[in-house]
Amino acid sequence: MYDYLVVGSGLYGAVFAQQAKVAGKSVLVIDKRPNIAGNVYTEKVEGINFHKYGAHIFHTNNTKVWNYITQFAMFNRFTNSPVANYKGELYSMPFNMYTFNKMWGVVTPEEAAAKIEEQKKEITGEPQNLEEQAISLVGRDIYEKLVKGYTEKQWGRDCKELPAFIIKRLPVRFTFDNNYFNALYQGIPVGGYTKMVANLLDGIEVRLSEDYLADKAKWDGMAEKVVYTGTIDAYFEYCLGNLEYRSVRFDNEVLNMPNFQGNVAVNYTDRETPWTRIIEHKWFEFGKDENGNDLPKTIISREYSSEWKSGDEPYYPVNDEKNGELYKKYRALADKEEKIIFGGRLGEYKYYDMDAVIASALDMAERELGVKRK
Repeated sequence: MYDYLVVGSGLYGAVFAQQAKVAGKSVLVIDKRPNIAGNVYTEKVEGINFHKYGAHIFHTNNTKVWNYITQFAMFNRFTNSPVANYKGELYSMPFNMYTFNKMWGVVTPEEAAAKIEEQKKEITGEPQNLEEQAISLVGRDIYEKLVKGYTEKQWGRDCKELPAFIIKRLPVRFTFDNNYFNALYQGIPVGGYTKMVANLLDGIEVRLSEDYLADKAKWDGMAEKVVYTGTIDAYFEYCLGNLEYRSVRFDNEVLNMPNFQGNVAVNYTDRETPWTRIIEHKWFEFGKDENGNDLPKTIISREYSSEWKSGDEPYYPVNDEKNGELYKKYRALADKEEKIIFGGRLGEYKYYDMDAVIASALDMAERELGVKRK
């Protein structure tokens, strides 16, 4: 018997397992994939730490989370500054003075603010959907070129059909600052995320290619408690219906050239381009290997957003009103499970950034184990 069985070796599972080990508990971690680290898994390809399940850029304002996670990895100084490509026109992201100058030819913050204020007047009263919310924040021009197409590809729905809260805040800066995340700390773990998760799981028994839901009774019988980080509706065999997710398909290419697009992320914001963005992985670590040498090849990933179906990886919970109500019903079932702890993006049906996943796991460990963050 183990004290804890942790289902899933992503960030939530790995952090909880590490804290349980610190508390002197016996822990078994299982994962249905053949590798640890969940969606933050990175693997070395052509000397490049390739983000197999999409770009992950760590950023946080939570000093406790930063102090915790930096015990397991050294982070580089990577700053996320994406570029938007609208039909061949390139714009700086997030919206800043470079963006406004390209869009309208304005030069001063005062001119830019006046232009946005003039366009925001189109929306009167409380915004009723994502389109109205976006226009009320940044005006019609930026919405049409840089928000609408990308968002509709991302969610597979017209912006008028999406709830306003999805885009309650859009970063708008009347400075020439194109750092996407306004965070105290950000970067990429040197050596990749897999190495960081391996450090979290150091000394903990891990079994890979094991499907918990395929033999739940057997696994439940092996531990006093289970920490489950998979989809909550799958745990309950979809008895109340399916929660909706967005999935992502990646078209990956190794190119025999040193530089494809000159930036980690280029977002394609027109509706006609089928992919949402292209990631060039080598720029997460400045195009260098661990010895500081230039890498001769590059790897790109075109990302295509899609509705989740069985067999796909669920990436983003669709946090609209309908799914929110269904999740509440599943949550009520989960609350009756005395032996099971549901955690993480899928277990809690919540869009979490990485730092919030870590914070949630640490909070749960503190409540469950009585351990302070170490």
